[in-house]
Amino acid sequence: MLHIIPKKNAISLCTFLVSSVFLAEVWATAVPESIDGVIQVTAEELIGLAEDIPELVILDSRIQGDRIQGFIEGTLSLPDTETTCESLSEIISKKDTASLFYCNGIKCARSSKAIKIAIDCGYSNIYWFRGGFGEWLEKGYPYIQE
Repeated sequence: MLHIIPKKNAISLCTFLVSSVFLAEVWATAVPESIDGVIQVTAEELIGLAEDIPELVILDSRIQGDRIQGFIEGTLSLPDTETTCESLSEIISKKDTASLFYCNGIKCARSSKAIKIAIDCGYSNIYWFRGGFGEWLEKGYPYIQE
C-alpha cells in the first residue's frame, strides 16, 4: 500500500534528514586529546614561548566571524578552511620554524585540522594551544578586538 506524505510533512522530514547529516559530520570531527609530534601548551606556556622564541608564529585557525570577537595580540589569521601547504608557506618560510595553532577552545576542531594539514605539508616544531581563545579569556589575558 502506498502512503502519500503531505507536502508540509515531507519538507519537515527533508529538513530533519539534512540537519542530521550535518550534525553527524560535525560530531565526526571530534577534537583529539593530543596530536602525535605536537606539543600542547597552556595560556601561560604560550606567553613563555612568545618571550623565549621571538620567531614563533602564532596562527589563529578560527574563521573571521570568530576572530572579530577578539584575538590574541600578534597572531596571524589563517582559518582552517584556508589552510593549505601554499598558504602555510606564505606565512612560515621554514618548515621547522616554531609555530603555534589555536582556535576557540577544547571543543573547537579548527586548530587540530590546521595542524594535521601542516604536518602533512612537512612542518615540524608545532605547538597547540588546545584551550584556545576560550582559555585565554577565562584567565583574563588581554586581547585585541577590532
